[in-house]
Amino acid sequence: MKMKELINKNTSDLNRLIAEKREALRAFRFGSAGSKTKNVKEGRSIRKDIARIMTQIANVNIKGKIENRK
Repeated sequence: MKMKELINKNTSDLNRLIAEKREALRAFRFGSAGSKTKNVKEGRSIRKDIARIMTQIANVNIKGKIENRK
């Protein structure tokens, strides 16, 4: 998932996406414990997606606070 895709989404969509990614990461971790995963780099990409989403949520919150000051 790219940042360009996240910029156009609102906070509720971002929260829904982060919940889905966290669930996917949980499933990946339990799958790797049982040696069911084939792609071991998938966990890294899911963690990076979560970080991107959290960064975008923070940017939206900061932008809202700045606009409220004006």
